[in-house]
Amino acid sequence: MHRLREAETHRLIAGDAALNFANTLNGHARPAGHEYLHDFRDLALWCRHAGLLSARETQAVLKHAAGHPAEAQNVYRRSLTLRESIFRVFRAMAVGGQPAPQDLEPLNAAWREGQRHAKVSLSPEGFSVAWDDDARLGQIPRVISSAAVQTLISSKASRVKRCAGEGCDWLFVDDSRNHLRRWCSMDECGNRAKMRRRQQRKELAVSERSSRPAARRKSIS
Repeated sequence: MHRLREAETHRLIAGDAALNFANTLNGHARPAGHEYLHDFRDLALWCRHAGLLSARETQAVLKHAAGHPAEAQNVYRRSLTLRESIFRVFRAMAVGGQPAPQDLEPLNAAWREGQRHAKVSLSPEGFSVAWDDDARLGQIPRVISSAAVQTLISSKASRVKRCAGEGCDWLFVDDSRNHLRRWCSMDECGNRAKMRRRQQRKELAVSERSSRPAARRKSIS
C-alpha cells in the first residue's frame, strides 16, 4: 500500500495555486521551519496534488528525473528559490506594501524561461496557449511561475493576506463576504487563537481574585 508523503496531504487552503506553493514551507524566516518538499519527488507529487500537473505528466517527469538526477536536483533547488520569491512578493502585498525588485527577479526569471516553451495553438474551440512537450523537468517551475504571474495581474492580488496565527506565515486569498478573514484555517490557527484568548482570560481572572484579599487587608490596616 502506497504511504502518502506530506507533499500529497499538504492542505491547499490558500484559494490560489501559487500561494499554496508558497505555503509548502511554514516558517520562511525560521531555520527550523516546517518543510513539505524534501526532494524532487515531493515537488512533482505536490504539483499533481495541487492540480498543476496531471497524473500522466507527473509520471513522465518522475521517470525522466530517475534517469537525470542532477537535472532533477537543479530543478528542485530552482523551484525552492522561486517559492521564496513568490512568498516575499505576496507577503509584501499582504501587508499593503510593494515587493522589492530583488524579490521579483527570481519569479521574473522563471516566468521568462517558461515563455520560451509557449506557443499559440488553434483548436475547434478557438485559440489557446500550449507548451512544447520537450520542456521536461523544467515544466514544473514553468507552471508554478505562470500561476504566480496570473495571480499578480488578477483581482486576487488585492485580497492576499497573511495568517494572523502565532508562528504561522501562510498566505491566502480573502474571499470572505466582509473581507475580514484573519486565519489561514479557522479549524487550526483560528481555534488555537480562541483557546489562547480563553486561557489568558482565565489566568487574568485568577490573578484578579488572588489580588483582592491583599487589597482589603491593606485598606483595613
